[in-house]
Amino acid sequence: MAGSVADSDAVVKLDDGHLNNSLGSPVQAEVYFPRLIVPFCGHIKGGMRPGKKVLVMGIIDLNPESFAINLTCGDSEDPPADVAIELKAVFTDRQLLRNSCISGERGEEQSAIPYFPFIPDQPFRVEILCEHARFRVFVDGHQLFDFYHCIQTFSAIDTIKINGDLQISKLG
Repeated sequence: MAGSVADSDAVVKLDDGHLNNSLGSPVQAEVYFPRLIVPFCGHIKGGMRPGKKVLVMGIIDLNPESFAINLTCGDSEDPPADVAIELKAVFTDRQLLRNSCISGERGEEQSAIPYFPFIPDQPFRVEILCEHARFRVFVDGHQLFDFYHCIQTFSAIDTIKINGDLQISKLG
């Protein structure tokens, strides 16, 4: 999603589907999030597809317990939407857990990572890149792990949900 802009303080949506950044130049956006308040739920225009990336930038709270970033198939609560990938950072255990949930059935949780990348009261950048067979997840520019798809209809993965002990500064 190169060129996507979604900073709530600097972006205004125009009637023609373009965004204006604070300098006034138009930027075509594939993802538009009007307010970056946690808990957050936003729509991914056109859903995911191979080559498409979701970017989450923010700051971890001072005394965090956990936070989660989920890519889901819609935002239904009852029945709950399928979860293509759930990333849950747990600070007490210094783990970044990954899972999926399809038709109410949770997959096998994955937890192995080379290091825990999040630091309380510090900024972070998470990129989730959709490839044909997997999501490739980067934190602060470093590839941390791959998560193989459980949902094959990528375009159905059209919602991002974020909650927990963080503030969001930018999504794209």
